[in-house]
Amino acid sequence: MSRYIATRAIRGANGIVAEAEALLKKAMAEKGPKAHVAFPNTAYYLPVIYGMLGIQVTKLEDLVPVLEHAKNLLHPVPEENLWTPYLGETLDCGMATLLAAEAIEGIRFALGEQPEPYPGLRLAGGTSFTSPEFERAAGDGHLNGPIDDIQLRSWGIQLVDGRMPGFAAIVGAARTNRAAVAIVRELQRRNILIFLSGNVNGRSIIDQLHEEGVEMGYDTYIVPFGRDTISAIYALGFATRSALTFGGMKPGQWREILLYNKYRVFAFVLALGEVDDLKYAAAAGAISYGFPVIADTVIPQILPTGVTRYEHVISMPWNEIDAPTDEEKAAKLVQRAIEVRGVKVKITEIPIPVPYGSAFEGEVVRRKDMRVEFGGKNSRAFEYLYMADWDEVEDGKIEVVGPDFSHVPMEGSMDMGIVVKVAGRKMQKDFEPVLERQIHYFINGASGVQHIGQRDIAWIRISKAAAEKGFTLRHFGDILHARFHADFGAIVDKVQVTIYTDPKAIQEWLERARQAYHERNIRLANMTDESVDTFYTCTLCQSFAPTHVCIISPERLGLCGAYNWLDCRASHEINPTGPNQPILKGAPIDPVKGYWPGVNEVARKLSQGKVQEVAMYSIMENPMTACGCFECIMMIIPEANGFMVVSREDPSMTPAGMTFSTLAGMAGGGLQTPGVMGIGKYYLTSKKFISADGGFKRIVWMSSILKETMAEELKAVAEREGIPDLIDRIADERVATTVEELLAWLEEHDHPALTMPPLL
Repeated sequence: MSRYIATRAIRGANGIVAEAEALLKKAMAEKGPKAHVAFPNTAYYLPVIYGMLGIQVTKLEDLVPVLEHAKNLLHPVPEENLWTPYLGETLDCGMATLLAAEAIEGIRFALGEQPEPYPGLRLAGGTSFTSPEFERAAGDGHLNGPIDDIQLRSWGIQLVDGRMPGFAAIVGAARTNRAAVAIVRELQRRNILIFLSGNVNGRSIIDQLHEEGVEMGYDTYIVPFGRDTISAIYALGFATRSALTFGGMKPGQWREILLYNKYRVFAFVLALGEVDDLKYAAAAGAISYGFPVIADTVIPQILPTGVTRYEHVISMPWNEIDAPTDEEKAAKLVQRAIEVRGVKVKITEIPIPVPYGSAFEGEVVRRKDMRVEFGGKNSRAFEYLYMADWDEVEDGKIEVVGPDFSHVPMEGSMDMGIVVKVAGRKMQKDFEPVLERQIHYFINGASGVQHIGQRDIAWIRISKAAAEKGFTLRHFGDILHARFHADFGAIVDKVQVTIYTDPKAIQEWLERARQAYHERNIRLANMTDESVDTFYTCTLCQSFAPTHVCIISPERLGLCGAYNWLDCRASHEINPTGPNQPILKGAPIDPVKGYWPGVNEVARKLSQGKVQEVAMYSIMENPMTACGCFECIMMIIPEANGFMVVSREDPSMTPAGMTFSTLAGMAGGGLQTPGVMGIGKYYLTSKKFISADGGFKRIVWMSSILKETMAEELKAVAEREGIPDLIDRIADERVATTVEELLAWLEEHDHPALTMPPLL
């Protein structure tokens, strides 16, 4: 252990704990000890404190024992001639730093000083299907602050399936704006989530990126926490909640939470610019989590392994990196960082003139930045993929039939159709919609290109910046050809892409595509659990939730909403040893509740014995477990003799007295809790939806966003249940947020659950 680092980290820890104490004393004098303390939209209070100590901080006075604990972890600064192993003392002080830093941020929220104001900043956030034209005109005007639980779960599936291999916590400021952009772009290219905080002499990398016009926010994987080092605590809070949300850890299990992060959360710290005492102290806290630190300055290195998997501290001075340009220096710096942390990054080289990676998937192209759009309200766009005979497909052939967009006025629109023809020895017709759905993700990976929707409601924009770099219609074909071979090479041997802009050809292919969409809908709709002898597992999330296993049948999709039975079958064909394994269900033990011997055997084996039985059609008896990626949560409302369904996008209070975030702590982490269950939203439309408990007629409360976004599908379900106006009889947050209000609404609207057999 470096004596220099230990000395500065211990000194920094003593300073920040004293600062927290002074701030708490001042805040309690101004606001009173009962003043409310909370991070927004999280069920995990102040998450590092909650995870490490099990203390639920809701008031200023709750922070008093936290800081007492932090003080007990402090050690005196080493004397000049004292040479001992400082590791234990330094890590203790690192943890004290984290507790104090989170306490300070909690106090700042109580004082109305967080999230940090940043006039003029517009964050690219939100995951809803909305037009960028309707976003808030004035911009957010503040930095992000802590990540909320909804976003944490939204990223969950990407964190577990490798699309997002880890996160980088950047602290400080780069040597130049160009270097800052180069480092961030390199991380984005590798799909690594980026958290920003800290400054060097008052200048932050957040300022540098803002000045260079780099879009920041949830949608671009670049999250600006705050411009001081203390705000770096939000990154550790994110890591702590990962263990609590996906790992099934309990508050206070500090050792298990730290080990979970060491082995399952691939994160590292990039310290840019001068490293002061507080940064050393915070870095010591990060090392406790197993996260190494890489600095672009000259600092003592800690190379022996132990607390982290590989080296603890690496010095890689920017000026000494052997590369001629900032972009190449950034590539080497980031490469060293992912080596030190052991991050597994899958990179696909795409022959297009703009950067490419999953980090660009959420990028928004606003109208003022737009060169041309296809689809939306001013034009039409569709995409269609189909399987053809071997000889009909010329691999790598990319055609543009019709004019390109050079004749279209700036910010104008035109019609377009993307038709992909594939062939493969293992290709099956059932795989067509699975592959076609990937077009959205593949095209969105190009910087400066926005893709929304699917099938014949696709909406694509190309930015002026991308067009100026030479991006053309042909590059859609280049992307799709490369990505289908890279990601689906096991079933796809030949890929041919045609881009249609000729009006007559578009009309002909659009009619053919719509006929195919219709046939697919019928084929999937006709599949039932009884018509197959095989279900599938999905253990993708076990990298985060070790005891959770999804059981996916034709009439029950995965709770993340991303995988249905056909997807799993395709996935198994592509990767026979992957997370989607077939389950021979066998003769039913109980066809009403949905018990099969094969399902129970697989659940016991893959949950490491935590789950003994799974009832596929019941929420009240042995319900399926959940990881944390669920789209909705169901929960029993005993007084109403029914269930409520709250959507991930809904932050409002529910009649259960809890928000989605609070409920998620009960439903996630591989737990089997009768009466509470995470589900994919389209499971609501299944005939097998909690059929053993009364089915859809048991729903007494539902988030309004579900009613609105699934209006047609839910209307069909209501008609199938024999009550056409059933959706109008279901309450939502606009009419009931308490049990009393809910019961009054149900009685007034004569909801059928009130007269159904008792659930309890």
